Amino acid sequence: MEYRPLGRTGMQVSVLCLGCMMFGGRTEPDESMAIIDRAIDAGINFVDTANVYSRGRSEEVTGEALKRSGKRDRIVLATKVHGRMADDDPNAQGNSRRHIIAQCEASLRRLQTDYIDLYQIHRPQSSIPIDETLRALDDLIRAGKVRYIGASTFTGWQLVESLWVAKELGLNRFVCEQPPYHILDRRIERELLPMLQTYGFGVIPWSPLAAGLLTGKYQRNQPKPEGSRFGAMWESWPHIRSRYVDTFFDVVEGLAPLAEAKDITLAQFSLAWCIRQPGVTSPIIGPRTMTQLEDNLGAVEVEISDEDRAAVDALVPPGLMVSPFYEADFGPHPHRV
Repeated sequence: MEYRPLGRTGMQVSVLCLGCMMFGGRTEPDESMAIIDRAIDAGINFVDTANVYSRGRSEEVTGEALKRSGKRDRIVLATKVHGRMADDDPNAQGNSRRHIIAQCEASLRRLQTDYIDLYQIHRPQSSIPIDETLRALDDLIRAGKVRYIGASTFTGWQLVESLWVAKELGLNRFVCEQPPYHILDRRIERELLPMLQTYGFGVIPWSPLAAGLLTGKYQRNQPKPEGSRFGAMWESWPHIRSRYVDTFFDVVEGLAPLAEAKDITLAQFSLAWCIRQPGVTSPIIGPRTMTQLEDNLGAVEVEISDEDRAAVDALVPPGLMVSPFYEADFGPHPHRV
């Protein structure tokens, strides 16, 4: 396993981060814990979850797995706060001091730990001044409950504003950002990624396999695989149909020969491309099964040549995207120009 510094912290993290969104939800607790154990044995020391994943269940399963492993002290444990945690309480969401501090305490209990290595704001919230959020996070650091703080899916200007406010008020600053980034959506290369490199942020891309679209399991004019995310959500979440377009299949079919030439899976090629992109620290993988984890682990050994990069650029030029990702699902994408 290869390790890289997380931004300016000096802390070393594995080039793959284990995302725990599926654990305690689509993935049963026993298999979830087995996946965490296998990832740790393979050298992954970076684990990311969030309070909102299955309303705390992911944190509970992750915490129990780390407790059983006896290796909590070796793990860089990350979680996030922002999402709604109760349907009947208007304050059980967002980036206010009240919500952040209450949810940090709840996450510590669920994770069965005394401290969180990396506590991240899951989404920006324009209705709350960033100093309100940073002061609460700074207090958690000074109390010893959090080691470092980060952001997820912020725009470049929001992160620069956070740096200015932190400097002006003498507060701890964000050390990393989690942006959506994969071959099918390269928009962060326009502005956000250069900004993150300039100011020393760690970069932890989420969805490096585009919610499974870059695994190769979806084929043009073929039924969606049994148990797949797109198959399971096709009727209940119609917005995802916007991703299932000819331009997506054109790219995947263009990538397939590149993976075949290396005798690897398309998922391994796509992950390796993300790992080797300038400025990237650790893409977040989100395996639902042990088989998926084993396949993901193989990406660490894959080399991406200049010829490979040029071939990818010919399919999806730097800074551009394929198909209407995110707008249909979440509203305007934060990195759209």
